[in-house]
Amino acid sequence: MPNGPNQLKSKIVADALSNAIPGIVKNVADNWVEVDVQQIETCLLWLRQSEKFDAAQLSNLCGIDYHDHFMVVYHLQSLDLNHQIVIKVRIDEHEDPVVPSVVAIYKGALLQEREAYDLMGIKFENHPDMRRLFLWDGFPGHPLRKDFLGIGEGRTSGLNRFPFENESDPVRAINQDNRIDEDNSQESPPLWSGV
Repeated sequence: MPNGPNQLKSKIVADALSNAIPGIVKNVADNWVEVDVQQIETCLLWLRQSEKFDAAQLSNLCGIDYHDHFMVVYHLQSLDLNHQIVIKVRIDEHEDPVVPSVVAIYKGALLQEREAYDLMGIKFENHPDMRRLFLWDGFPGHPLRKDFLGIGEGRTSGLNRFPFENESDPVRAINQDNRIDEDNSQESPPLWSGV
């Protein structure tokens, strides 16, 4: 069975990027290169068009919350050259983080950027359809943020009921049989009998 893609050494990627686009590299670690957030499109387009790197596929895009800033991580892959490249950008604005969209370079970023917006609150500038992917408009907060459990204004995480449910009925129909009333104190049958 053939081996999976090799992780390219970050120094090789950083040196090539610095030579091609001076000032773009902000930080280099063993497995990733951080570039200037405002130049992420230029960086990814160059890596995609480069014969040496051939970063033809965006295999993953995700956000990381560090309490006071965010990072967006791009995992790029060349199927022909059998290697991966990890690029990161840092967003210092934690209240309203914004990153340029890379949908024009990688069509696969369309849903991945929407997911990062929905769950982390990171907006992608010039995205063709920047709206929530999993949750509904009006959902309070972004559940993968580290400060989500204390969203404030008297709200807490979690839901009392689903959106558009009948609020005049105090008991959800799905829970009707599981409820124990004070006047009817019979025990519920066990969910599992151990047979």
